[in-house]
Amino acid sequence: MKVLLASDGFVTDDVLRTAMSAAAPEAQLAAIASTWPVPPYGDVGEVREAAGDEDELVAALRGCDVAFSHTFPFTRKVIEACPDLKMIAICRGGPVNVNIEAASDHGVLVSYAPGRNAVATAEHSVGMILAAMRQIPQRNAELLAGQWRSDYYIFDNVGPEVGSSTVGVIGYGAVGRRVAHVMASFGGDVLVHDPWAADRSGEGVAFVDTLEELLRRSDIVTLHARATPDNHHMIDAEALALMPANSVFVNCARGELVDYDAVCDALDSGHLFAAGFDVLPAEPLPLDHRLMSTPRVVLTPHLAGASKEAARLAARIGAADIAAFIRGERPAHLANPNAFERK
Repeated sequence: MKVLLASDGFVTDDVLRTAMSAAAPEAQLAAIASTWPVPPYGDVGEVREAAGDEDELVAALRGCDVAFSHTFPFTRKVIEACPDLKMIAICRGGPVNVNIEAASDHGVLVSYAPGRNAVATAEHSVGMILAAMRQIPQRNAELLAGQWRSDYYIFDNVGPEVGSSTVGVIGYGAVGRRVAHVMASFGGDVLVHDPWAADRSGEGVAFVDTLEELLRRSDIVTLHARATPDNHHMIDAEALALMPANSVFVNCARGELVDYDAVCDALDSGHLFAAGFDVLPAEPLPLDHRLMSTPRVVLTPHLAGASKEAARLAARIGAADIAAFIRGERPAHLANPNAFERK
């Protein structure tokens, strides 16, 4: 069985090769690499968040049974040009850079790596909550600019503590669960809203039935829901108005879940004390966007899931699925399980 290691600057050739050597040392390996994340990914053909040249990928895939990749574009053009291809293993939480329909049409299995960056994203989310509450980046920027202001201890200027706050967690998946448990360890009350959560266990965590109840009761709201066609702008002006005055809002999930103009309005009016975002309405965010000039906002450029451990875990998950396929078993994380049933 021949496996193409289609690496990039995050999930590197060494990371993929190490995972494959541990999971399936008998596999024959070939290699191709892109320079992602420089330049950034984008749309390639009909697939999203992809990087790499289709024709170069087709050439590298000749004679390969499996593609093991992170960001290369597996478009219909690529899949149809590779009759030997039987499986595509993608090292990310959702295989958005693969045309799943085309793969299924040609009997190609597509696997993915759920939860690969859950720890990294949870840690970053906690950091964003604390940074927004205490305005850490703003104070750092002032100090580096030579300012040592005397008004930091004015009561109305200082933020709250997590331990005396109610924290609302929207979404109780791999990330939300971790964030909720860390917030509970600070001593605050933690509310969770997730109608689809199968496991509602967790010390110091209380579930509420409606989003509206969570918003009304929470001094800090952190968003960890999946984006669907039904929850676009689930946090809008009406939702923000339900939150208590001087509350804090953080989103490290998906940008389309939030109406950012409404957030800026709430910050400008003083209704929100602060906000923190790792996912944005446009990426890259234009310099003239309101978020760039709205006070008390902490921004990071969609890197919450970036850690060495996330890359290694993604590769281990993918390699385990490839090894299962080589043994004739069903891989554990298939985006198109029907394709396996037809084999």
